[in-house]
Amino acid sequence: MLSDRTGFAAANRPRADASDRRCVGPSMRQTKQTLKTNMQIVQQLLFAVALGITAWLIAKRVGIIKKTIQLGKSENRTDRPNERLSTMLRIAFGQKKMFDRPIVGIMHFVIYAGFLLINVEVLEIVLDGLFGTHRLFAPLLGDFYLGLINFFEFLAVGVLTVCVIFLIRRNILKVERLQPSRNRELNGWPVLDANTILMIEIVLMIAILSMNAADSILQQRGAEHYHQVGNFFFSGFLQPIFAGLSDGALVILERVAWWAHILGIFGFALYVTYSKHLHIFLAFPNTYFANLTPKGEMPNMPDITKEVKIMLGLEQPDATEAPAEIGRFGAKDVGDLSWKNLMDAYSCTECGRCTSACPANLTGKKLSPRKIMMDTRDRLEDVGKNMLANGGEFKDDGKSLLGDYILEEEILACTTCNACVQECPVLISPLDIILQLRRYKIMDEAQAPASWNAMFNNLETNQAPWKFSPGDRFNWADNIKS
Repeated sequence: MLSDRTGFAAANRPRADASDRRCVGPSMRQTKQTLKTNMQIVQQLLFAVALGITAWLIAKRVGIIKKTIQLGKSENRTDRPNERLSTMLRIAFGQKKMFDRPIVGIMHFVIYAGFLLINVEVLEIVLDGLFGTHRLFAPLLGDFYLGLINFFEFLAVGVLTVCVIFLIRRNILKVERLQPSRNRELNGWPVLDANTILMIEIVLMIAILSMNAADSILQQRGAEHYHQVGNFFFSGFLQPIFAGLSDGALVILERVAWWAHILGIFGFALYVTYSKHLHIFLAFPNTYFANLTPKGEMPNMPDITKEVKIMLGLEQPDATEAPAEIGRFGAKDVGDLSWKNLMDAYSCTECGRCTSACPANLTGKKLSPRKIMMDTRDRLEDVGKNMLANGGEFKDDGKSLLGDYILEEEILACTTCNACVQECPVLISPLDIILQLRRYKIMDEAQAPASWNAMFNNLETNQAPWKFSPGDRFNWADNIKS
């Protein structure tokens, strides 16, 4: 009887007819589609916010850097434009001076090329983030797209490998010019900065390879939203690691890697403006505006030169021209240097090639051309903070570049041999800053070493550094036997 009642109940239970089933199916699908659409809109909004905040912070930082560089004195560096363009293409774009040391030069070029070319894929990621698409360029480029991504992966693996090697060189092999124990200017932040950048680049490359590996597996499984592009070569080696994951887990992995990569790029772009790696961008204008005069040519002060010529009768004074007012001889602070000197400071790579070639430094003296540039940049950073705190204007803080950052002992040790200028891979001139600081110390404060004053007197009276008459200059030759 129970079975009969059960059967009767079952027979008389209301059942969903075909129309009901048709209503339930589309409704659920529509709900899922609406949820996906809403999630996509949320992602687009979050991405747009992240992009906007990054752009605003970078623009603000670039504005401060621009203002501090503009504190420098005007200097015309627009002559010989063709030669300047050629110099920039050879030195900045072609990395010519880096290849003076071929092995390191090749490794640096791998990172440099990877940075430039992988940004094409970053462009696609940015557009995907804004428009809610996935691999926007794939349908446009067809089969070429697969080869392009494989090329980018090749660069990514190269960048990852070189970054690991550079970490080993710095922290295990301990290359001398990169060690704080031998170079006091590298203590603290500079070492952390260099290692941080290398680690960030490694993480970014791992993220992009992981993203591509998960993407490839989802393509093979026919997952929605993942275009059939083909297997990527280098990330293909990571596929066995992720092959056991479900579709949902793979989508999460791919999205997390995607966000990690693009947010890492945004963070990297902002971080660079505070780092020595600002040279990635400034190397180009810095080499374009480099000094094209022969090395060793020391520029005179035009007003002083004119006064001397008038005193010697070589030039007549202009009665209609008011006497020139010379505010300061040489440079005491960053505002006394030229804008190009200040751009040099921001462009310094801290590679230490200048210091490793400096004869004064090699003999144990305190002078380090790298430290001169780093100290100038540190002073500019402090000036920038001062301007931020005072509505964009600099208020005197009682400090100066000479004395508070760079010591007198350092600038007096320089032999003006130009070894530092010759070695710099981005055509920076620490010597120019040293000469201007030294000119201030001697001409404005009249604080030259006693031995230098004797030399100056001899130059004035005997036209030579030595204390004997010009007529006796070649007496030493009388004792030479033929």
